[in-house]
Amino acid sequence: MSCFVDWRDAWQRALYGPEGFYHKGSGPSSHFRTSMASADLMAGALGELARREGLRRVVEVGSGRGELLAALHTLDPALELVGTDVVPRPVGLPDAVRWVVSGGGAAIAGDLVAELRDALVVAHEWLDDVPCTVCERDGDGAWRVVEVAADGRERLATPASGADLAWLERWWTTGDPAAPGDRAEVGAARDDAWAALVGASSGCLLVAVDYDHARGSRPPQGTLIGYRDGAVCAPVPDAGCDLTAHVALDAVAAAGEVAGASGTRLARQREVLRELGVSGALPGIAGASTDPGAYVVALAAATRGAELLDPSGLGDFGWLLQRSP
Repeated sequence: MSCFVDWRDAWQRALYGPEGFYHKGSGPSSHFRTSMASADLMAGALGELARREGLRRVVEVGSGRGELLAALHTLDPALELVGTDVVPRPVGLPDAVRWVVSGGGAAIAGDLVAELRDALVVAHEWLDDVPCTVCERDGDGAWRVVEVAADGRERLATPASGADLAWLERWWTTGDPAAPGDRAEVGAARDDAWAALVGASSGCLLVAVDYDHARGSRPPQGTLIGYRDGAVCAPVPDAGCDLTAHVALDAVAAAGEVAGASGTRLARQREVLRELGVSGALPGIAGASTDPGAYVVALAAATRGAELLDPSGLGDFGWLLQRSP
């Protein structure tokens, strides 16, 4: 029996299998820095978005260890909060937060569907962890499926076909001439996951936040990468590292519209967060002498706000906002 399998299957097992990465330790936040390092500021922005939309329920898909939900509860205890992830309910999560255990990856738990009504639905770095088929151009320039072994060794397998090939031909253009060795992550599974979320929702504003790329400027070598013990590493499906790849949010948006979504907006995180009140402006230096404690708190918030808005870092996250039917 061959030890090589399709990357999508290996990725799914490595992250979401019984002994997978997401069932271990403290979760992804201990391996790399995300916007959840400033969960209070992100919660303030999303709470403001919910308020502007007249929504009193926030559902987070892919909640990790519940950092965002805990911060939202602190800011507004009256909000209805629902989280879902592959792990059991995190220890210390406020009792008021409802929790649904999901099947992992793109799966939407049946118990979650009832919550997807008149809510702000947030998928923060969810789609980048939905496993994908990986393809590479061979010496003739044709797309071939990449298979991988548990130790990270790869080989080219069968030619891409069917839905995978159709997705590549429609969505994966880089702006450069095709060349042997070019790689791509087939985003059809992410599109399907988002379409299912849209289709299961009613009266919701859905928000996806992720590192992304757009047609015409896709990375020629793809973006599949691993994170192990706080450092970037080669992607190895051994359950010891996180596996992630950037998201083709333009394709996701199109899938959402086919599923009935409207009001599509694609924007940079720095744009949206500024609109929602996040600022990296430093407090006036006079406060350092008149109220040192408040000054230190304001300075820390400004520093974290600047990080969320940084155009060369977290501020370049893509945001997709759509309304469900």
